[in-house]
Order: sequence, then C-alpha cells, then structure tokens
Amino acid sequence: MPDKKNAPLSVLDLAPIPQGASARDAFHTSRSLAQQSEKLGFHRYWVAEHHNMSGIASAATSVLIGYLAANTETLRLGSGGIMLPNHAPLVIAEQFGTLESLYPGRIDLGLGRAPGSDQRTMIALRRHMAGHVDNFPADVAELIRWFDHSGEEKPVVQPVPGTGLKIPVWLLGSSLYSAQLAAQMGLPFAFASHFAPDMLLQALHLYRENFKPSARLEKPYAMVCVNVVAADSERDARFLFTSMQQQFINLRRGKPAPLPAPVENMDNLWSPSEQYGVQQALSMSIVGDKEKVRQGLAALLRETQADEVMVNGQIFDRAARLNSFELAMQARNEL
Repeated sequence: MPDKKNAPLSVLDLAPIPQGASARDAFHTSRSLAQQSEKLGFHRYWVAEHHNMSGIASAATSVLIGYLAANTETLRLGSGGIMLPNHAPLVIAEQFGTLESLYPGRIDLGLGRAPGSDQRTMIALRRHMAGHVDNFPADVAELIRWFDHSGEEKPVVQPVPGTGLKIPVWLLGSSLYSAQLAAQMGLPFAFASHFAPDMLLQALHLYRENFKPSARLEKPYAMVCVNVVAADSERDARFLFTSMQQQFINLRRGKPAPLPAPVENMDNLWSPSEQYGVQQALSMSIVGDKEKVRQGLAALLRETQADEVMVNGQIFDRAARLNSFELAMQARNEL
C-alpha cells in the first residue's frame, strides 16, 4: 500500500490544568492553541469529556467547543468525544445543533461509550437513573435520525436546533466494539491509541473489512490518535514528556491531580510495575525533535494507513506546548 503522506493532521486537547494554574488558565491556553492550529493548517480540533479529574478542564465539552469556535474562524471544532451514556441523546442533539447553527460547517460530534469517570462520578452523572452502555447503538442511531431528517413531517420529539442539520458523527474507541459498530453503521472511526494502543491494528482491520457504505460515508475513514511531544532537542522533549508520565501514574494510583511539572529523572517516582504499565499505555507516543517526529509520523502512516492523524500533547509549560504542536505540523509538512 502507498504511504498516506498527505493525511491531515488534527489536534486533541484535554485542556490540561498544570500545577499552580486554574481552569481559566487552561481555557486561555486552549484558545491560543486553537488559534495557532488554525493558522498552521491543522484539519480539526477536538476536546474530550472527562469528569472528576482535577488536571483536565474539558468536562463541559460542548461549552468549551463554543468558546473555541467563537475565537477561531475556519477551524473545525468537535468532541473527541462526548461520552454518550452520560447524557440524554436529545440534550446532545440540542447542544450540537446549537453549535452547528452558530458555526455552520465547522462542528463534529465524536461519540464514545466509556464513562470518562469513576463509578461514584457515574452515579453523580445520574447514570444509575438513565443512560447505559447497552443503549449506545440505539442512542447513536437516534442522533443520526434527527440530524439526517428531511421532509415536511417532523419527528414527534425533535431537537431544536438540530433536526436536519447533517452534523458529522464519529465513533471513538479503544477496543474492538466501536470499530465493529462504526463499520456496521457506515460512520468514520477514531481509535484512542494515545492511551490504549494494544488493539489498534486489529480494530482498524476489523473496521475496514466489515465497513458497510451508508448515506453518510461511502468508504471507511479511520483516524488514529497518538501523543506527540516535540522540542528543539530530543533531550528537551523527553524532559517535557515526564509530565504526562507522572499524570498516568497518578491516574493508575487513583489520585488524579493537576498536570505535574516535568522532572529530570523518573526513577524515584514510579515502581517497576508502574513504569511497565505507563510505558505500555503510552507506547504510541512520538517524543523527540522535529526529525524524530517526522520519522515517527511516517512510520505510523505506513503501519496503519490512517486517513487522518490526531495528536495529543499534555505539556506543562504553555510556550513549550504551543511549540510542540507547531513542530509536529512542520514535521508532517516535510513527509
């Protein structure tokens, strides 16, 4: 197969809150990153729903999308993703119908079925009263029926705005389930290999082999998300990457915290088993200078034949974070 060197590059933003900073600071950094992404030619910019995590500010995902859309002009904004079992489909249809009405042609709705939280938080989200992962296929189908509705006879219950707006819907996953469902429904698929890389190639194969064309999509379209931490030298990039490594240790210990400052040496911060687990989870990470990132992106595209690559970068320092995404786009343009 030929390399997909022209595959678009996109951004995943978790709106990280560094130690000593506030959610407001995180939102302002996201605004700067979105504006830079637009200027540099990134294809789309997604933010992700997480709850009860003191280091991630993107819980009210649709609200943050609206803020970023208001501060950009052409960049596609969307969710990567909305965890649909946390919500009534009608509410999500109305929220994204509102976004699409305000910023037509710029809004994506990426959907996941994971909780994006712990069990107590799930209860606080009222998932014990409604919304269950087993309803996910039906809920996705309901959203699409509303968005694709045409004709004079309106549904008895309809999102206003939202009905008939043809908002693009993606399925997101870190296992085989969403790959199968996306293939069955004829929807684009994004794999979360930035934190769950193990089933990436199997999921892509399953999606492509079983894809059924739909009114929304004629042929499979797969996006792969990876971590990219780029700096002027590999040593500097490895230093910056320790913030993300520490964040994953905290998550695995059940103690989510603001994004830690980078450290020179991780040896005293993790046990051997923690080191193994974190390195496994973050194995789809490209860390280094621009040339190392270029090589990493080229290898990723050869191996996965991805139609699009989305990059995530949890970096403590604001200027270093902006520089990392700029170097990633430079590396992509040199493929």
